[in-house]
Amino acid sequence: MPVMPATVDIAQGEALYAQSCAACHGANLEGRTEWRTPDADGRLPAPPHDETGHTWHHPDRILFQYTKLGGREALAQQGVEFDSGMPAFDDVRTDREIWNILAYIQSTWPERERATQAERTAADLANGGT
Repeated sequence: MPVMPATVDIAQGEALYAQSCAACHGANLEGRTEWRTPDADGRLPAPPHDETGHTWHHPDRILFQYTKLGGREALAQQGVEFDSGMPAFDDVRTDREIWNILAYIQSTWPERERATQAERTAADLANGGT
């Protein structure tokens, strides 16, 4: 099960976010406007990664898998069929780089959202990631 390393490089994560994520999710993690409404091809636009979005609602394992495998494959592994626009980054970024990006995103959240997400990650780990 993927677990965030004990040490991460938030500065590298910020730089990698700018290179790989900002084009869709926004330079300030703001996401696309109308991100809750499917676009012309039926896909949901890229959501915000700041506290106004839902990224902090998910445990680390889910965020990692969604980034590494892409949305469609990560959800398929959970038994959900969904045409996600999130591409896979497994051939673009190393696992360590993905964790650094996620650590950067988390570092921008207010304390309440960070605490809630940490609790959900701990519960997910306690349940074996199921």
